[in-house]
Amino acid sequence: MLSIKNLHASIGDKPILRGINLEVKAGEVHAIMGPNGSGKSTLASVLAGNEKFTVTDGSVEFLGQNLMELSIEDRARLGLFLGFQYPVEIPGVTMANFMKMAVNEQRKYRGEEPLSAGQFLKLMKQKSAVVELDSKLTSRAVNEGFSGGEKKKNEIFQMAMLEPKLAILDETDSGLDIDALRVVATGVTKLHTEENATVVITHYQRLLDYIVPDFVHVLYKGQIIYSGDKTLALKLEKEGYDWLINDYKE
Repeated sequence: MLSIKNLHASIGDKPILRGINLEVKAGEVHAIMGPNGSGKSTLASVLAGNEKFTVTDGSVEFLGQNLMELSIEDRARLGLFLGFQYPVEIPGVTMANFMKMAVNEQRKYRGEEPLSAGQFLKLMKQKSAVVELDSKLTSRAVNEGFSGGEKKKNEIFQMAMLEPKLAILDETDSGLDIDALRVVATGVTKLHTEENATVVITHYQRLLDYIVPDFVHVLYKGQIIYSGDKTLALKLEKEGYDWLINDYKE
């Protein structure tokens, strides 16, 4: 589904990603961990098409297409979803209108008819239940006045509505209390199927108690320096990164 080979990226003259190699197949959950400043959020941004970063080498293939040649919009239409660490507010645009436009744009890209008002409302009610999102929030402007937990629930609600092939969740657990974490993470797990894949970027093992990864990767200084199964996250929680970083050679 996703094949990243020797990916290098920089911001201005500063290299950040320095040779990322990663294969993600349908049905898999991958967790990416690592110290602050390792390039985790940069990787998510580059895959989503953030123009602030410049890809200087390497390749990324997504569903058989060269991801780097696609616009941000076409990446989303193809089925790539990015859950932001800090979801932005969009004043003046209600959640309902925002999602109706997004869903119908995807349907148009696939050659399908747009949803009717009734079909859309039925879908929105069904998907909002996945993350226990208060129905009143869907009539408000996107994320405007939402609490941190509500913003993160809203992100996963959007993911449920769009049904992406690949979801990249950038520190979705950031700022969540225990109850909100459970709701958000359980929602992500409910949405996972054998036909889609999830990449979770996180600092903490607690999220991986709910979203159980098939693979855990440690990113450090722009490279994946170690990979393992879910037990690796437990080891990192107990022992930190020093045992890996001390053996790292650039």
